[in-house]
Formats: sequence, structure tokens, C-alpha cells
Amino acid sequence: MEKSLDGRTVFVTGANGGLGEQFVLQALERGARKVYAAARTPRNWDDVRIQPLALDINDPQAVTDAATVAADVDLVVNNAAIAPENDSLAGPEESLRRILETNLFGNLRVANAFAPMLATHGGGTILNVLSAASWIGLGTGYSVSKAAMWSATNGLRFQLQDQKTQVIGLLVGMIDTAMSARWDVPKVSAASVVSQGYDGVANGALEVLADDDTRGLKSMLNMKAEELYPMLHAQLAGFKA
Repeated sequence: MEKSLDGRTVFVTGANGGLGEQFVLQALERGARKVYAAARTPRNWDDVRIQPLALDINDPQAVTDAATVAADVDLVVNNAAIAPENDSLAGPEESLRRILETNLFGNLRVANAFAPMLATHGGGTILNVLSAASWIGLGTGYSVSKAAMWSATNGLRFQLQDQKTQVIGLLVGMIDTAMSARWDVPKVSAASVVSQGYDGVANGALEVLADDDTRGLKSMLNMKAEELYPMLHAQLAGFKA
């Protein structure tokens, strides 16, 4: 299945961030006709092909309204997410709920709202930005939320297969953006991650592993837990939210 971005209409959540900005700009570079740049506080893009759109994905009515306004969309990029400081499974519970509400329920809400529109455009594509943290278990609400969204991505693929919607999981470790600035670890560029994600759209991928660490981790998931987790614990020593 070959899917080019030529002439496509793209909807990007979290469009103001470093990764979101790349999703917007690279979509146009690859021939997209129009991009809806959705964010809680939209910015001025100074390009008539980019339509800023106010959207809080935690607001069900706002998501419904966005899907109505952007009814011509055939590619949805679920990029919005939060990763608060001092994130821990120990709580507070209110913080954990806020992370799950955004990173799981908010993204799932967007996917479900746009699915009927995608069906009218031959199926279209949903690209969910996930994380290698889905497979590690960092002891954070963020990693739990991304693990849940990884599972939801696989579930959406089954749910939407009859309408021929391509559902892609884009997994990556640390990206050089403002969200990860507090961690002094090797990072990949936002441009590289987005380029690989859009390559996946074009070549019909179901999963894109966007850096060497993520590819290496995926290859180890068949190891016994008694072997894998001590190794991960040693590698992640000192890595705290």
C-alpha cells in the first residue's frame, strides 16, 4: 500500500511544540494540500496552507467541533501529550489522572472523532506518536499512559480495518524538544522522527521505530523478564522524571 502526502489534508495536534511544528512543515514539504495546526493556543504560521485551530483534546465538545470543521482531513497526527516534572506512580493521583486523560483518553478521543471522516476519504491514516517508554515501565504516569496508548493504537487498527484506515504507531526514545530539555541524555532530532513517521505513511507501515535505542529495545522484548528488567534497571539508573 503506497500513500503519498501529495494533495492530502493533514490534522496535527500539539502543533506548537518542536515535534508538532515539524509535522506541520514537513507535511507541506511532502506535498500536502492543507494542514490544520491544532493547539490549545494557536499560533500564526504565516502560510495560507496552514489553518490554525484552537483545540484542547481534553474537551470532548472541542474535539467534536474540530472534527466538524476539519471534515476534509485524511491524515490525523495524534501528537499532543504531556510529561510533567516529578511524575511518579506514587502520585499524587490527580496528576496521574491528568496525564492519562491527555495522553490516552485525549488522543483516543481525537481518533474516534475523526474516524468517520477518514472513512469518507477512502480510509485515510491515523499516526499516533507513542514512546519507547511504553515497553520499559519507568515508574511514571507518562510511561503508563504511553503503554496504554500503544495498546489502544493496536486496538484501533482492528476497529478501523474494515474502513481501510491505516493506523501507525510511531515509537521513539528521547527527542530534542522543550519537553525533554530537563534530561541530559542523547536525543534524536524532531526532524528525523517526523521524516521517518511520514515515510511510514507513504510505505504503508503499521509501526515505525524512530531511533536505534527503540529498535534495540523492541528486539529484546522476547527476553525473559528476569533477564530484561535487571538490564533495563542498570541502563536507566539515575534517569528520573
